[in-house]
Amino acid sequence: MTVICTRAAQCSARLARSSTSSPLRRSSTTALSQRHRPAPARRWQSTDAAASSNPKIAEIVDQIGRLNLLETADLVSSLKTRLNIPDLPTASFAAGPAGPAAAPVEEDDAPPAEAEKTLFNLKLQSFEGGSKPKIIKEIKSMLGLSLVDSKKFVESAPKVMREGVPKEEAEKIVEALKALGGVVVME
Repeated sequence: MTVICTRAAQCSARLARSSTSSPLRRSSTTALSQRHRPAPARRWQSTDAAASSNPKIAEIVDQIGRLNLLETADLVSSLKTRLNIPDLPTASFAAGPAGPAAAPVEEDDAPPAEAEKTLFNLKLQSFEGGSKPKIIKEIKSMLGLSLVDSKKFVESAPKVMREGVPKEEAEKIVEALKALGGVVVME
C-alpha cells in the first residue's frame, strides 16, 4: 500500500511541476525528453490491466493523479489512519529479509501487564547507634558530600539518598550499608 501511495505522491509532484511551467517551455521539455529517453518498460502490466478493466478504480486513479503534493500527503495520512497502517521506517537493502509479520493486536479491556521496575530511589531509613561513623563515611564517599554535610544527612534520616538508580547498583548499595549497620529501602 505504501508503494502505491509513494508512487501517487511522485506522480502528483511531477504533474504539479509540469503545470506550473509555461506552455512553451513544457512542450520543448517534453519534446527533448521524448527524443533522448527510450520508452519505459512496462513493469506493472498486471496492475494497469486491472485498473483499466474496472472503471471505478480507473476514476480513483485519475483523481489521485490530479492531486497536488500536499493533497497527496493528506490522502496518505488519512488512508494510514483509516486503515490502521503504522508508520514504519524504511529499511535499506542491506538490512536483510524481514522477520515474520506481527500478529494483529486484539483490543480487549484487560489492563496491560505491569513492567518490572528497573530504576529505584534509595532511602536511608535508619542505622544502629554504634555504626554512625561508618555510615557517615560511606555516605560521604557515595554522595560526594563533605564530612559535615554527610553527618547532617545521616542524622536527618529517614532521607532519600539517590534517585533513579538501576536495580543492580541499588542492590549493591543496600547490601553495603546493611553490612555497616544501616537500613536502606529501595522504593
